[in-house]
Amino acid sequence: MEKLTGKAIIAMGGGPTAVINQSLVGAVLQARQYPHITQFYGAFRGVEGLVEEQLVNLSEATGHNLEKVARTPGAGIRSTRVKPDEEYCHRIFEVCKAHGIHYFFYVGGNDSAETCRIVNRFALSEGYELRVIHIPKTIDNDLRVTDHCPGYGSAAKFVAQAFSGANLDNRSLPGVYIGVVMGRHAGFLTAASVFARKYNDDGPHLIYLPERSFDHDAFLSDVDHVYGQYGRAVIAVSEGIQDKEGKPVAAGLTSCVERDSHGNIQLSGSTSLGDALKDLIQNKLKIKRVRSDTFGYLQRSFLGCISEVDASEAREVGERAVQIAAWHRIDGSIVIERVGDYSVSYTVAPLEDVAKETKSMPDSFIDGNNNVTTEFKNYARPLLGELPVYERIHAPAVPVILRKK
Repeated sequence: MEKLTGKAIIAMGGGPTAVINQSLVGAVLQARQYPHITQFYGAFRGVEGLVEEQLVNLSEATGHNLEKVARTPGAGIRSTRVKPDEEYCHRIFEVCKAHGIHYFFYVGGNDSAETCRIVNRFALSEGYELRVIHIPKTIDNDLRVTDHCPGYGSAAKFVAQAFSGANLDNRSLPGVYIGVVMGRHAGFLTAASVFARKYNDDGPHLIYLPERSFDHDAFLSDVDHVYGQYGRAVIAVSEGIQDKEGKPVAAGLTSCVERDSHGNIQLSGSTSLGDALKDLIQNKLKIKRVRSDTFGYLQRSFLGCISEVDASEAREVGERAVQIAAWHRIDGSIVIERVGDYSVSYTVAPLEDVAKETKSMPDSFIDGNNNVTTEFKNYARPLLGELPVYERIHAPAVPVILRKK
């Protein structure tokens, strides 16, 4: 097959991750093996910078510099929350055409895949050969088709370690602890808190996911039962938990509701849900020591908490994107397929199969309304990589003397 000669560009969309730069660097360095990819540009601030022609020539970045960037969390060429419409996507296409770009790589979630689909459609309709490849990324782990998403493993590792520490703290000074984790519609990230459990009485004792309806009375009954059993309770809650009518619980428990740029109720970065649940427990169960934390952006790009598996796979999807575009001259979204125990292979799916819609945790991963199953643990455990080890003191009690009298 005749090689497609031209420039390449890469952009990043949506929330950053701890390993997103592995995909960036993987693509850039892989492209250097193909002389027909003449230059490799980066769009500064994602497609927002692309349409404004704020581009950097990554072909002139040294391999040493790029390898250091690969190990750095956060979007190395920055990202954007812009959700392009048809007109916006046509502007993206026009910039690519003006600069002689024939390879467009976009690292992101389902909205980024939708952008790729629309840009690809413009290229096809105008007869301009533009290879468009979506490179998967999201800590929510909610992209369709792919087994899991680069970025999830490292964020899940952070969540597991954070709850391990919260559990040790809570055991030292008992009370009720609530940790609110990212996840508007999918509970994969919150579910990873289960890996904080080592001993039978370790938290999180209760895990609430957006895939199950949240009931205030059932919640209070759960907390009361756990507190009565252990004298303490550690609770993991997805920020997107909903009531039986599908409305965010955060909206029903608070009087002041913020909304983001897309009109959605602001969940990440807001402490309202944790505060409201804390107040609910204190007011109804009369437990004095109740604390809550909202992890917010901490879980996305936490330096020093990176899953080795996640980093490796994020690198690989970037490399595979360039390989598929350069060798096979097709468009699509890179997909991770799980094979064996544990290994993966990489394929490509049509953009329309990944774009716009998301997936949730399957029922087989969820145990009742406040726990996860062994099947989920078997699914997620390889993605987190090695976790820290903690231990308890094992020593016999000294016999009582004075209390005997």
